[in-house]
Amino acid sequence: MDDISRQQEIINLLETKSTLKLKVFNTTTEVFETLKDVLHEMSGDINDQLSNPRLTKVEYRDRGKFEAQIHIATDMLIFSMHSNIFEFSREHPIHNTEYIKQDNRNSYCGIINIYNFLADSFKYNRSSDEGYLIGRIFINHDNHFFVEGKRQDTYNYNTFANNIIDRSQILSIIENSIQYSINFDLLVPAYDSVKKVEVEQMNTKIENSKIPTGKRLGYEFSSDK
Repeated sequence: MDDISRQQEIINLLETKSTLKLKVFNTTTEVFETLKDVLHEMSGDINDQLSNPRLTKVEYRDRGKFEAQIHIATDMLIFSMHSNIFEFSREHPIHNTEYIKQDNRNSYCGIINIYNFLADSFKYNRSSDEGYLIGRIFINHDNHFFVEGKRQDTYNYNTFANNIIDRSQILSIIENSIQYSINFDLLVPAYDSVKKVEVEQMNTKIENSKIPTGKRLGYEFSSDK
């Protein structure tokens, strides 16, 4: 291949794949901004209806271009938009759908991750605590989407061709995530997993109860055990 041919190939890639990825990124960014608006509005609506908002107040916080969080009771949900665009592996069943077979560009997606942490992990700066990925929103260049995660069965990849994301869909995803998180209880860890504690942990961290804690001390995304 001569230099001119290589340059033309580079130009073709820039005009096709790079342009597509930029469009997906911009679309995902717009969705994420809408998600922030919905989080803010929803937190206010819930607070207005709480019988005792001082005890269970919902707090929303915008943490910049790629992150937002909502503190609800003992839980912290963090919504994090990835700055890169992804393609699915060839083994992923999404490639067997007619929507992707008709146009492979439809399979390039931005991702918004939804994490569940204990609110105390942030309050007491317990940096060793673990969070839990409870959902991933995949969005393509045409605002089609699907969700992989807990309590999100309505939006699986088989519905990718028909689901267009909007405020009502985003609200439903958020509400499902909150319901799952509230019902996802902190389990007592196995005795053997916590019977040893380093002196340093006790001397420097006990003032804030910073012995590592998480809703699960080891988990699989596909199922809870």
